[in-house]
Amino acid sequence: MRVLLIGAVLFGVAPGIVCGQNAAPAASLAPQDPSIDDTIVAGESSAEDPVRKLIRWNEFDGKYISLRVGGGFLVEYDAYAQDADSKQQFRMSPTEKLRDARVLLKGSLKFIKSRKVTYSLGIMYDAANEAWVGRQTGLMIEVPEIWGHLFVGRTKEGFSLNKVMVGYAGWTMERFTMNDATIPILADGVKWLGHSERHHILWNLGIYKDWLSQSQGFSTYDHQVVGRFAVLPKRSDDKLLHVGIGVRYGVPKNNSISLRSRPESFTAPYFIDTGKFAAKDTRMLGPEIYYRTGSLLMGSEYFIQRANAPASQNPIFHGGDVSVSWMATGEVRSYNTQGGYFNGISPKRSIYDGGIGGWEFVGRFSYSDLDGGTLRGGKFWRITPMVNWHLSDNIRLEMVYGLGNLDRFQLQGRTHFFQTRLQFQL
Repeated sequence: MRVLLIGAVLFGVAPGIVCGQNAAPAASLAPQDPSIDDTIVAGESSAEDPVRKLIRWNEFDGKYISLRVGGGFLVEYDAYAQDADSKQQFRMSPTEKLRDARVLLKGSLKFIKSRKVTYSLGIMYDAANEAWVGRQTGLMIEVPEIWGHLFVGRTKEGFSLNKVMVGYAGWTMERFTMNDATIPILADGVKWLGHSERHHILWNLGIYKDWLSQSQGFSTYDHQVVGRFAVLPKRSDDKLLHVGIGVRYGVPKNNSISLRSRPESFTAPYFIDTGKFAAKDTRMLGPEIYYRTGSLLMGSEYFIQRANAPASQNPIFHGGDVSVSWMATGEVRSYNTQGGYFNGISPKRSIYDGGIGGWEFVGRFSYSDLDGGTLRGGKFWRITPMVNWHLSDNIRLEMVYGLGNLDRFQLQGRTHFFQTRLQFQL
């Protein structure tokens, strides 16, 4: 299996790179792992800067500008066991595929003295369409006068904590099906990210227009307005409670839209799919709650979307998930107070420092209902236990089992998912 071969190459080559670059003892390179992170820069939802540096030559710090070159890729292997009804719905076979490859340039504009301005420029290989496309690109401007920052450019809308997080940092392999079915991955516009330390609240408000992204696959809306508000009633080094709500209004391109999602498996077909239908606009509500105590993180999100589509009897769609993550090796996912999301895991002792890396055990239940009005997009639920092995800041191996049930085409199909993914980032 190529995934394992690539892993063998990385495990064999990367230690040499790291050891060759680390002049300081391993102890001095151990991550400072605060549970609260109050910094935010452009590109914050595309890639994180690893605590331990794999290489040194990818950074430049000049008088007028700084630059960091980062990137990553995901490659996975999926296999399936289907019952008779599932095979009638969709027939699938074992597949290995490159999930994602991206390059990100980011840094600060030092010649602007009045305030902090950072930038990002991202490109990604879209494996589904076999093309390189633009990703998060723009400027993050510190504006203390309005208690936060403004991002101008291409970014994530801000609806849903799970969506805003760096894709490489999430505790699950894929976002839950309702998330992918309803929220575009990116949008072009202006987003205001605010935070009040005194009142333990945060918010973001975005206004987006697709005049630059009409040719992009993610551009399903002509324009949209998105808001998210969260309170942190409990926040300490040991415990954190995040309670939030997202709201969204959007006008689909050409007054037509379709909702669809794969079953949390990139190589699988779209299990739930409404097909194209006429819609004047859509409105969404998304409550979210997350609680972290030490190495244990629990959370849930639920989306409700109403389409203004008289010909389809104004359908209402809904779905969400409940998840639990436990770091058996004691790491704690830090929380970013500026963006309102959790960061990735930095192992206490990576395999390159003589440790066993970070071991994360995850369980999730997700549900989506795209049967609404006259539309029958299907209902799907999935139970997913999985293990993440964070070998270092740069390498992660995911081992996943899933049991899913699809109610569609007047059939109830059961599918067992067997998935593994190798993740590398720089």
